[in-house]
Amino acid sequence: MKNWAQYKNNFKEKFQKFLETIILYVSESDGQWNIKGFIDIYKNIYTISSDTKIISKILEIHLFPKILEFAESNNYKIVLADHQNYYPDISFIDKENDSIKFAVDFKTTYRNPDNKELCNGFTLGSHGEYFINRSSKKNIQYPYEEYIGHFCFGIIYDRVKSEKIVETSSYKIEQLMSIPSVVKNFDFFIAEKWKIASDKSGSGNTANIGSIKNIDDIKKENGMFSKLGEKWFDDYWKNYNKIIKPESKGEKIENLYDFVSYRNGDVNLIVPKRMEKNND
Repeated sequence: MKNWAQYKNNFKEKFQKFLETIILYVSESDGQWNIKGFIDIYKNIYTISSDTKIISKILEIHLFPKILEFAESNNYKIVLADHQNYYPDISFIDKENDSIKFAVDFKTTYRNPDNKELCNGFTLGSHGEYFINRSSKKNIQYPYEEYIGHFCFGIIYDRVKSEKIVETSSYKIEQLMSIPSVVKNFDFFIAEKWKIASDKSGSGNTANIGSIKNIDDIKKENGMFSKLGEKWFDDYWKNYNKIIKPESKGEKIENLYDFVSYRNGDVNLIVPKRMEKNND
């Protein structure tokens, strides 16, 4: 039997070292993002919106050349998702052994301005068809079971609130260095998604797994399932909001404590969420 855990740990260690090299690539010495806007052929620079989806996409584009360098230097080829709603964002595949695959999703979020120990959180992928049926090819680049590890490449930042930032502003190229950045103080991390998972859905009515929000716990992979193990994470999210509580009037199990109790597990292994109230 192959030691998949060793492959996974090696990939994570390499990626962690890679993250330590890119902070100066994306930010100035004072922590400001060194992307100031976008430019037209007349050398007019237009400021970037602070919308999180826009920030996330531009960061992804900004970092992609470095991601390519990482893959090449570590003998991986990368496969991007064929469609926008496919999981994962990037598949890393060993060039010499294509059975060694890693799923990496690009995740960005911002710190709570009222409590810097918290971030706004993010989703960790679907708990729908491809998560339940591990051989399914629906909305996933390769079947879930083919990936050795499922990781989040995460970026946490501060949003800059300044009267100088006006999204309708434009500047001349000579004013480049005076343009304020819309985000600053980047923090990068790589984490296995099950280790930073919450027990709540991540986005409204969609079937997405939510993350914890305490930044220190995210970076230390100290999520609710981190002591229970990945099998508990899989079991919980495959059955999320599907099991009826015993001796109830049709009430469904939708929190980890009730689920572990129902499965006769050790509830003392559940890692409590710290300071999850986000006042942003």
